[in-house]
Amino acid sequence: MTAMTLLKIILSIPIGIGLIYPLLQPDASGGILAELQIFGPVGSLVAIAVFLLLVFFYARDLVKTLQLVAPASRTARPNSVWWMFVLPYNFIEDFFIIANVAKSLEAEAVSNPALGGFRSFGRMSGLGWCSAQVLSLIPNLLGSIAGLVAIFCWVWHWRFIRQVNRALLLSQTS
Repeated sequence: MTAMTLLKIILSIPIGIGLIYPLLQPDASGGILAELQIFGPVGSLVAIAVFLLLVFFYARDLVKTLQLVAPASRTARPNSVWWMFVLPYNFIEDFFIIANVAKSLEAEAVSNPALGGFRSFGRMSGLGWCSAQVLSLIPNLLGSIAGLVAIFCWVWHWRFIRQVNRALLLSQTS
């Protein structure tokens, strides 16, 4: 096990505590569990399933981004994106996934004119949703607001990734 992996695991511990805190302290106000109660038991399960499905499609697009980038430009293996589904490790790993995708795109832009029109490589919106996602674990109004910010930044980043993928695909067919 590398030192970096060990650090990620250690940093995941407080995230895990944040995830289970509402279960340990049911009197705590807010948190994702309180927000899901609005939908009732069945609605909550549907909301979780829809969310996980959207995360799957987002992760698939990130995998595609890394596959479309030349191997010499990649800073991570495409399938490393699937760590997004390993709770609570993913809350920390997401920062590294986003950074690796951005670094890979920056490296690709040096030799691929298809990325010449992009001034940003998704770092701000990507790290924005990662940070807000962590803050969303705070079981109060701040956590709820952070959750909304996370969703906004996530959609913004996903839209960017889809634009990049489209540009890279078009450059391969030209």
